[in-house]
Amino acid sequence: MATEISESTKVQLDLKTVGLIIFFSISMAGTYFRLSAQIDQAMLEPAPEVSKIEFSYKDKLTRSVVEGVQADVNTIKEDITEIKESLAKMEERLYDLSR
Repeated sequence: MATEISESTKVQLDLKTVGLIIFFSISMAGTYFRLSAQIDQAMLEPAPEVSKIEFSYKDKLTRSVVEGVQADVNTIKEDITEIKESLAKMEERLYDLSR
């Protein structure tokens, strides 16, 4: 059974619900305008400059991380070489045993 909404339709809301709807609407409008003002203010402020000391610290940190990664890669390469040598010896011994 479909209900039609027309000019004669009565909506019954208690005072508490009406108050909540008004409070929510005002809160949303206030939040919108406050955020809009903060965005406008942020657009006017100059971009922060990176100081020479801060740049040098970040550069040193980046370089130290890269050097650490290179050391780890070299260690892994050495380990792989040792494993390959061990496998070659095992293969040789296995071949000798199978004869």
